[in-house]
Amino acid sequence: MYLADYHLHSSCSPDGHLPMEEIARLAVERGMDEICFTDHLDTIYWKDFSPCSEFDWPEALRQFQRAQERWGDRIKLKLGAEVGEVILSYERAQIQLDNAPELDFLIGSAHTTGAKFHYIDLYYMTREQESQYDAMLEDYLDGIRDLVLWGKFHVLGHLTLPLRILNEQLHMNMTFAPYMERVEEIFSIIIPKGIGIECNTNRGNTPLPDREILTLYRQMGGEIITLGSDAHHGRHVACAIKECQQLLKECGLRYFTTFHKGEPEFRPL
Repeated sequence: MYLADYHLHSSCSPDGHLPMEEIARLAVERGMDEICFTDHLDTIYWKDFSPCSEFDWPEALRQFQRAQERWGDRIKLKLGAEVGEVILSYERAQIQLDNAPELDFLIGSAHTTGAKFHYIDLYYMTREQESQYDAMLEDYLDGIRDLVLWGKFHVLGHLTLPLRILNEQLHMNMTFAPYMERVEEIFSIIIPKGIGIECNTNRGNTPLPDREILTLYRQMGGEIITLGSDAHHGRHVACAIKECQQLLKECGLRYFTTFHKGEPEFRPL
């Protein structure tokens, strides 16, 4: 069984806690064959939502080189990024991509609602907004549709991210079942483009997305899918990668995907 974690945040991300060298060490200890560093490449600064069009690539490349020197003979290391909040500024997103070195892999993701709710950070959703949850999720999916129409990335990250906040933080019991037509619309855009999805292992909690949506993706002809822990702390590196490989098999997939210089490599499950 080939094991790869394709969603990892180092201290080059504003919310990351470990240098790449330490993440690589943990991945080796936990039996990974390959990992990809995917630090946040955002169009805003999260602390105040002010515009952002820069990233400290010299530091990221320094960390990546040190990880390669220390652990590159024991694990395959790839460099990527998670391109976030694109719909807040396509111009700044393009600047971020133009300023990046050659990368192996890009996740496209959103962590906010869409324009109707003025790009509320999903992390700060509250129980007081419960009467608006349906409208907020529709708005989030509007933003995801706009993101995939832009489509300058390899996989769509954690499609059902709002459920992390609603169910794990706010103790709701929500699913994406009411929004499956919207999910189908999104898949009908990305699959012909050759854009895949991520099965985010969600640090050992319910995967994002889970079984129903993964099965739909396969039934619609989707084949490109990565597995990523979304680790920001050492304890989550490689979390539930093996378990989610089994989940993909149960959903009808025969392969998961790694990337090399933007090209997918299919790994048997």
